[in-house]
Amino acid sequence: MKIQARFKDMYKAASKKLFIKTFGCQMNEYDSNRLCDALKKIGYEKTYKQDDADCYILNTCHIRDKAKQKVYHEVGRVKKLYNHKKKPIVIIAGCVAQAENEEILKRESYIDIVIGPQSYHKINTILDNFNAGEKIEETDFDTIQKFIYFDKIKNTNSKVSTFLTIQEGCDKFCNFCVVPYTRGPEYSRPLQKILDEAKFMADNGTKEIILLGQNVNAYKNNGNKLSNLISEIEKISGIERIRYTTSHPKDMTKDLIEIYKYSKKLMPLIHLPVQSGSDKILDLMNRKHTIKEYIDVFDNLKKINPNIEFSSDFIVGYPGENDRDFINTLELIKKIKFINSYSFIFSPRPGTVAAELKLIDKNVSEDRLRILQRLLFENQIEKNKFFENKVLNVLVENLTKNQKQFFGRSEYLTPVIFNAKKTDIGKILPIKIKKSNRTTLFGEIVKDLNKKVA
Repeated sequence: MKIQARFKDMYKAASKKLFIKTFGCQMNEYDSNRLCDALKKIGYEKTYKQDDADCYILNTCHIRDKAKQKVYHEVGRVKKLYNHKKKPIVIIAGCVAQAENEEILKRESYIDIVIGPQSYHKINTILDNFNAGEKIEETDFDTIQKFIYFDKIKNTNSKVSTFLTIQEGCDKFCNFCVVPYTRGPEYSRPLQKILDEAKFMADNGTKEIILLGQNVNAYKNNGNKLSNLISEIEKISGIERIRYTTSHPKDMTKDLIEIYKYSKKLMPLIHLPVQSGSDKILDLMNRKHTIKEYIDVFDNLKKINPNIEFSSDFIVGYPGENDRDFINTLELIKKIKFINSYSFIFSPRPGTVAAELKLIDKNVSEDRLRILQRLLFENQIEKNKFFENKVLNVLVENLTKNQKQFFGRSEYLTPVIFNAKKTDIGKILPIKIKKSNRTTLFGEIVKDLNKKVA
């Protein structure tokens, strides 16, 4: 009878369903996967059916305005989904949870648990002891204990291209940014723990690892820097490509630049947010770098490898930005010719220095964004056009949504669509580019492997 009861309890536990909806950055995607790994320990299995969950997690982002409104909109949708069903345990996780914690619980009674990104190691205990009707808020900063906990749980992500968090938090305190308040101070994981996770990913079938951090090139642990970590991951059998994001110009140190001379697996695309082309605006933002320093990094890397390309982030309409500042930004874009970039109108975030500054006229900001994006898009079209009739190495990731063609990425992270076989997934294939648009390349597999790769 005891054995039967035990198996009955095990079956009951295994029948619990978990649904996670993820917003925002790559680190949130990594966190969501690790939450799934953790919750398996107490019997939760991931479901892709939104209306079939015993636990419903919204993993949120707080970088842009309206993030909080998105949370309440999603909770409203969940209410409708479960209108005639048993209510799931509703959890708000991530940066909105960290920033808005108590207010969220007070405003929306349907929410049961609010948990910040540095408290994820407590989620199993919280759910194991949860009683219906409770309201729980857990937003302590305990980054070290979080990683100690997750280092004991294997990362089951088996995607061809996989995120791996190596660093969290930021000490830069840019005046517009909430990261220091939602993710806390900089913390770098021990090098060996990262390597252990990377090796396990490789055993699972991962071919490309994207190293993540809010300030990833600030990685420092026991004398090791990001350059040391890249060199060690390079030695792992099965890993064919290495990327890292997001970087800060101030931390593009000589050793990191020099690693591009020696690494065979580090991809020639550098995402290096500049935010503005004006030194005045960079100073107002407290960015701690100048345009000259940014261009010096660009020039030094181009000397090492002229095929290296840059992508970036831009904030348009930052308080105090005038026409001259905006023109300086356009001139920087014309000089660097970014292969891809993200651009936004300034969005004041509560609790930051910039939240109290006077906004510039909305129409002016919108006009500037249109002009800036037109230039960025022209660069993208030109860069992609350049690859036509050339052969690129493409990592085959999966089928396209229509299930008729295959999707992969070039060394520059550009999406490539082509015909292939399922057995090609996980391989790096030479693809001759036949045509392109602003966002995507289209090609075919090269039969003659002796053809030169661009």
